[in-house]
Amino acid sequence: MKNENNILKWFDNKLSKEEVEDLKRSEDLDTLERISFYASQLEPPRVDKQKALEVFRGRDIKKQQTKVIPIGFKDFMKVAAVVAVLLVSSYFIFFNNMKSFETRIAQTQTIVLPDTSEAILNAKSELVYNKKTWNDKRDIELNGEAFFKVSKGAKFTVHTSAGMVQVLGTQFNVKKRENYFEVQCYEGLVGVTYNDKTIKLSKGKSFKVVNGDIQVVNDFVAKTPSWLDKESSFEKTPLNLVVSELERQYDLEVSLEAIDGSQLFTGSFTHKDKNTALQSITIPLNLSYRIEGNRVTIYAYGK
Repeated sequence: MKNENNILKWFDNKLSKEEVEDLKRSEDLDTLERISFYASQLEPPRVDKQKALEVFRGRDIKKQQTKVIPIGFKDFMKVAAVVAVLLVSSYFIFFNNMKSFETRIAQTQTIVLPDTSEAILNAKSELVYNKKTWNDKRDIELNGEAFFKVSKGAKFTVHTSAGMVQVLGTQFNVKKRENYFEVQCYEGLVGVTYNDKTIKLSKGKSFKVVNGDIQVVNDFVAKTPSWLDKESSFEKTPLNLVVSELERQYDLEVSLEAIDGSQLFTGSFTHKDKNTALQSITIPLNLSYRIEGNRVTIYAYGK
């Protein structure tokens, strides 16, 4: 490349069409693209700023005369490529200890954890844990819904933005969606911490919060949550939250036309057929719907 200052312009996508064409004819493009790729993989590790400052202040500083050795442009390119590769490699070896999983619309995924515990993710959910510290601290971050089968051992903790769930070995379901938090215990004993208060749940018991209000929930006898059998079930749940779950199970955009989304729905819908699912929601509430591509409008019956 004739003008070395064009390196920065290339990384910022500020080269003109003529300069890009000139670059394509040079032998530098391949090296630049490799540097850009490796650099894009980097994610800075978290650093304890206070500790780093103390180390910096306490270091032994010795003045040394610096000898400057000029290098040519091609040498610079080779060194930059090597440094980029080393930085990426070091990051993944020393800092990338987090394991994360994410499901899409209508997708579920079974995850076997390091202690043979299982987590089954429902649609549009995320789960993260630290594989390096797992043996000492079985902690999971969850956004969405998951059913857990926990092997006996150290305390097992599921963290959500609404509350925390702790067990030693049991089976339970955690659902954290917007304005909705629910924990159901299917086996053993579960501790749910919400607003700094802990509630103990035994088999068949639930803890449910909707729009910030704790709900009274009937006991259940099911052995597993219904969504594992491709069906979503609800008890006295606002319609707008039911519709949001429908959108996660089907590739649909659902809108309510002149309908109160806070009205309560008790029932279920299948994950196997969208028309059957829509009928299961609308008929009990005396509503109707129309479908236009992947858009659905729910409206009052007869209008």
